[in-house]
Amino acid sequence: MAYDLECERVRKRFGAFVAVDGVSFRIPRGSFFSILGPSGCGKTTLLRMIAGFETPSEGDILIKGRSVLALPPNRRNVKLVFQHLALFPMMNVEENIAYGLRCKGMAKGEIARRTADVLERVGLPDARRKDIGQLSGGQKQRIAIARCMVLDPDVLLLDEPLGALDLKLREHMKIELKMLQSRFGTTFLYITHDQSEALVMSDRVAVMNDGRFEQVGEPRELYHHPKTAFVAGFVGDSNRWPGRVLDRDPAGMRVETRSGLIFIADVTDGGIGKGDAVDVFVRPESIAVTRGEGAGGQDASGETNRRTGRIEGVLFNGANTRILVRTSTGDQIEADLPQGGAEANLGNGDPVTLTWKRTGAKCFARAGGTQAR
Repeated sequence: MAYDLECERVRKRFGAFVAVDGVSFRIPRGSFFSILGPSGCGKTTLLRMIAGFETPSEGDILIKGRSVLALPPNRRNVKLVFQHLALFPMMNVEENIAYGLRCKGMAKGEIARRTADVLERVGLPDARRKDIGQLSGGQKQRIAIARCMVLDPDVLLLDEPLGALDLKLREHMKIELKMLQSRFGTTFLYITHDQSEALVMSDRVAVMNDGRFEQVGEPRELYHHPKTAFVAGFVGDSNRWPGRVLDRDPAGMRVETRSGLIFIADVTDGGIGKGDAVDVFVRPESIAVTRGEGAGGQDASGETNRRTGRIEGVLFNGANTRILVRTSTGDQIEADLPQGGAEANLGNGDPVTLTWKRTGAKCFARAGGTQAR
């Protein structure tokens, strides 16, 4: 398989602080790869090293199989789209796009041809004479990408480029960016703290935390099969309970939480044993909701968790409805209501029974050893 970008054990120190800690990954040619993580996790520092604005303390960076560590930014065939786009306000659209080509000394006829072609590909063929101030936020985004793509980069780096847009435009641009990447066939490396952006647009996602990659995989894999507690908590919404393992077998384990709840959960880490401190994660959509309070605990087969309680909050966002349920032990559980049916009109104060399968509860070891009681 051909790779456009490879990082091999890349590390970056600032004095005693390690911002990027031995990161290795490969991006196949023509794919959309995202690095997802919270602010301060090291993702922008990693991007700056790839672009050439920072020098790794250790490791190597290869573009199309060749190390670029000795090359300055202007000699690496990568281009960077910043969050604030950095378009030239004194130039019109055509002049912005043509700027890099003029700097290369390209003939006027070839510049005009390339500029017209890239404007067609980003869907703005009639905008070439417009001033930058006449463009909408989404149009500016596309012009910033066009200005990079006209130079035919091996890799396009995007540093949280949707962060300054309003919510509705940001949702629209997620689709636009994915379509543009497919249209150009260029490798995109996208940096974001927004899980929705990463999951919607990417072929593969790396989840970064404290300078390291916690997990790399396809969006569905990260969402449904997280390998660490950080990934389980950061990717998607989850209920989370700290607890202690009472017992386990090859199929699952029983976990007691601080409030006295007993969970049955999947074994996600073969090293977890009796007495170990763990965190249990259950996604709201994994929980079935029925009206009325039935029996709590677990079913006779030992495969289903049951909790009873009353609704103390209803969150409606148009696409779905989420309820906040307070159990008899004082725990609060978030669950999604199905669209339509008898449960769709549940409201505050209504009694409910919540159930979820053992396989819907993911269990991970906690840092710090045995659970304090």
